Amino acid sequence: MDAKEIETKTKALTKAASSGESPATLTSLLKELQSGVRATEDLLRSTRVGIVVNKLKTSKAPEVARLASEMVSKWRTEVNKQKQAGGAASSRGSSSPRPAQNGTGASTPAKTTPSDKASKLSVPPDKRTWKADGVDTNVTTSKVRDSCIGLMYDGLCLGSTESPKDVLKKAIAVETAAHDHLGPDTKEAYRTKMRSLFQNLKNKSNPTLRVRVLSGEIKPDQFIRMSSDELRSDSQREADEKIKKENMNNAMVAQAERSISTSLQCGKCGQRKVTYTEAQTRSADEPMTLFCTCMNCGKSWKQ
Repeated sequence: MDAKEIETKTKALTKAASSGESPATLTSLLKELQSGVRATEDLLRSTRVGIVVNKLKTSKAPEVARLASEMVSKWRTEVNKQKQAGGAASSRGSSSPRPAQNGTGASTPAKTTPSDKASKLSVPPDKRTWKADGVDTNVTTSKVRDSCIGLMYDGLCLGSTESPKDVLKKAIAVETAAHDHLGPDTKEAYRTKMRSLFQNLKNKSNPTLRVRVLSGEIKPDQFIRMSSDELRSDSQREADEKIKKENMNNAMVAQAERSISTSLQCGKCGQRKVTYTEAQTRSADEPMTLFCTCMNCGKSWKQ
């Protein structure tokens, strides 16, 4: 699309949004812009398409908000890449050419391209975070939601070799599902769920959870509804079951029998219903120690 056509589509999108058109209409217009716009900073500013699409990130229709967020994130990445490329070109242009080793003139430098942080890893998988990957999590107009997207990214990327772009897309989808189901972001239920999901994702004893979410085996809508038991791995369930069985077996172990004496008298209530056990707590040539308990009042003593 040229600038004039983009302006026309942008005006149509603005009119559709202000007049309360259906989500399907808004989505259709957004998809046309998504496929037709080749983002540059000047183009986004002159046509105001960036401003209009950015406002739709807060749409009540999940599909509209999600698509608008993806478009803004993609355009921001493209503009940043162009800025980096422009800076690198300027730096190369100001440096003196290297002399050719064969004496025939200046050598042609090898073509270089700026690192694309949205598609390549720059840190080891076990050191990944959204900050280390250079990802922009400012996707919504809410600081709380953007922070939660960062949390989801940090939980999903740990130990993963998936591209930052794919991880961010999944993190946004999970946060959007949680916000739609439990939001708004001011509700404690939403914040508690996001913290819980993050704790489960970063659990090193449950790496399959991250893989299942990233691969799409667990859908975002399903993920945010899973119980704490469903979030655990099979190995964690087996370990818990083993502990439960051990505790049950220990509870059924017969306790040492205590003798009952009528010759021993409780110093508190005066009754002679006393149980006792014997233990050698002193040297072998001394008598054993009696540990006594009154069956009437519960007083315990030793003698």
